[in-house]
This record gives sequence, structure tokens and C-alpha cells, in this order.
Amino acid sequence: MSIRDLEEGGRWLLPDGVEEILPPRARHIELLRRRLLDLFDRWGYELVVPPLIEYLESLLVGVGHDLDLQTFKVTDQLTGRMMGVRADLTSQAARIDAHSLGREGPTRLCYAETVLRARPEGLSGSRAPIRIGAELYGVPGPAGDAEVLALMSATLRTAGLERAEVELGHVAVYRGLAGAAGLAPAAEAQLFDAVQRKARADVAALLEDVPGEAGRMLRALPELYGGPEVLAEARSVLAGAPAPVVAALDELEAIRAILERRAPELELGFDLAELYGYHYHTGAVFSAYAPDHGRAVARGGRYDDIGGAFGRARPATGFDADLKVLAERTAPQDGARELVTAPDDAGLPADRAAALWDAVAGLRGRGVRVVVGDAPGATLRLEWRDGAWASVPLVRKRADGES
Repeated sequence: MSIRDLEEGGRWLLPDGVEEILPPRARHIELLRRRLLDLFDRWGYELVVPPLIEYLESLLVGVGHDLDLQTFKVTDQLTGRMMGVRADLTSQAARIDAHSLGREGPTRLCYAETVLRARPEGLSGSRAPIRIGAELYGVPGPAGDAEVLALMSATLRTAGLERAEVELGHVAVYRGLAGAAGLAPAAEAQLFDAVQRKARADVAALLEDVPGEAGRMLRALPELYGGPEVLAEARSVLAGAPAPVVAALDELEAIRAILERRAPELELGFDLAELYGYHYHTGAVFSAYAPDHGRAVARGGRYDDIGGAFGRARPATGFDADLKVLAERTAPQDGARELVTAPDDAGLPADRAAALWDAVAGLRGRGVRVVVGDAPGATLRLEWRDGAWASVPLVRKRADGES
């Protein structure tokens, strides 16, 4: 947009991917945020509010190149050091666990904060999503992953997404097979991209010169997705794979068994080519999908030892979601709220004015919305009747003068 556009009234325009949230959507999002934070609290997760901006070396530690590209960077005018506006909250939560809290034993943290990203996710995505999520520290292996997955399932149900499906994978499967294939870095990067896209022809072409079992297993990887039966199929197809691959399959089976007991309602599928967050995740990874949404509505995974950069390596797993996306796919649960107007007390006798404010306070205390003066959408009005203030139906005159 040019300077002339601004001078001609374009000051109201917002940057692409940046939006303002207006009534009543803002209320819907806020009520959903409260419900989800209350859910996290009931599960023992404590709320944290990380800073909006941090020094880059702290903000980006262990999170991979992709998040670096998403981070807006500025120079600190006080120190001259580079800072970044948070594009994610995971590393901040890890720093809080490792350094600010430093507790022994499990630590459960949650958050609901806006982040800022240099580029939107997808063509219509937001550059300022409201990330809501939970992180679990100090609980290794399947037990921790299953707890977080069960909480993610409860989060989606609380938000009204009853039919969300969760796909579970493990980065060690691809990592172990790619390592055994001995690919050059450039070839491995191309293969990684093809496997993510499940482009079977591209995967086969890239593996033409990879002989033996490693090539065969990698070619089969994009086909290993579906229901629980996929784990049995994978054990057959990947027989003889490196030990980390076999251990990953054992972990996935253990997670499935725990979730069958703790969250039997969860529609759990498996995708052994799932590589979300590959460059910083260390174990199980998972994504939740809603029937009417092309992208994942929630994602998470294990990222052990990221706290080592802050002096305290710990087992870590968690998930998050965009609160705006969840709100778009759920209906407001509080229904229509009553709105009452109250008259101005100017000119009222002192006793009647005092009674008016007692009536207003009583209504507000019961959760009724009360506005002094005229208010669009009001259906009731406080009027003095029979020695007391009473709520009576508000009759508005139409433009033609009729009631």
C-alpha cells in the first residue's frame, strides 16, 4: 500500500494474515479459552504467561530452522542484542521448567497466548494465532505421551469437536531407516520431502540406487498408515530394521494400550510417515484432524532434552492448538444472553437512585448484562413499579411509528 493510499483513508487496513477479533466472536473465543484452561487446571496443569519477546539464543534453542524463519527479529535498543517475537511457546515453556521453576519430578504447564509469525500457515492462515496448549516435563516414554494425547482428546471434546481423529507416528522410524540407507544430506532432504508428501513415485525414484533392506523399507514407509492393524503390518514389513526403529514401534504399541484404557473414545490411527516437527521432536508425534478442516486442528509430540540448553535436560512432551481455529469449528455454548437497560439516575430521588443501583448490582451479580442508557439488542428495561425497580419487556418503536 502506498503513502497516497494511506492519505486517502487506508489507515484502517491491516497487514495480510493479521486480524482483529470483533464481537461476538471475541466473546466466543474468550469463553472457550476459559473452559479449556479450566480443563487443564483439573488435570493438574499450571498456567504460565511467557514473555512476548526474548533474546534469540533463548527463544530459538532446539526448535529447528523452520521456526527461525517464522520469527520476527528486532534489535534490543538497551543492549544491542538480537531479540525475537515469539512464534511458538514450546521453548519458552521448556525454559520455565528447566530454569525458572527447576522442580524435581513431573511438572505440568499450560498456556493460552498470541504468537506472531512471519508467514501464515496455509493460504488463509493467521500470522497471529492464539496458541493454547499443555506441556508435560519429567515423565518419559509412553506414559507421558499417552497422558498428553488423552488431554488433547479431552480438549477437542470440550471445544465441541467430537469427531476429531488423531494420527500417531514416531520420528525414530524414518530417522533410523534413513540413517541405515546412508544417503547424502541433499538426497536425504529430498527423500524427507517426498515421504512427507507421501509421493510414492518420488520416493521410489530417489531410492533407486539404495540397495537391500534399507531401500525396501523406506519405499514401504508411505504405505504404513491406517488403524491399529498398521503396527502389526509394520513389524512384518520392517523386520530386521535398526534397533531404534523396533523400539519406536514398541513405544507406539505401548501408547495405544494405555489410551485404550484411559481414553477409549479416542479415534486413534497410525502414520509411520508422519514427520511433523521432525527436526526437534525426538519420539512420538501426533496430529488431530476435524472432518471439515484440511489442516491439523491440534499437534504435539515428544521433544526430550530441549531443556539441556537451559542447564537441565528433561523428558518433555506436549501439544497445542490455535484457539481461533477451534472456535471457528464450534458453536457458542452459552446461548443468547439477556441484556437489560437501566435509566440514568440523574434527577431521581436519592432513595430511588440507591434502589436502582442495588437492582443493577443484583442483576449483574446473577450474570445478567445491564447497560445504563440505550443498548442495541436489549430486550428488558428496569422501570420503577409499585415501589421497586422491575425488569419489564422493552418495546421499541419501529421507524413508521408503530410499536
